[in-house]
Amino acid sequence: MGTPARPPLHGLKKRLDQSRAERANKPRDGFLRETFVLPRSDARLKAQEWFERFPKQAYWTEIESWFERPGDLIEFTIRRLPAAD
Repeated sequence: MGTPARPPLHGLKKRLDQSRAERANKPRDGFLRETFVLPRSDARLKAQEWFERFPKQAYWTEIESWFERPGDLIEFTIRRLPAAD
């Protein structure tokens, strides 16, 4: 009676590579980020909504970056902590 053959590990290796690639694209600072591209007035309303829903004092909410795009569009990234601890 011989020892059983080792199972193929290519599936496991593939999944590990995918997981590592996904984690490499995410910042490791603990903040949640969302990027929007909206007309100027809608962008202002969206930012106000986030600051009301996630107050700066509790969630450290802030506009991380913003750019004016052609056609009076504003692209901005807003970040916050996941919880108000």
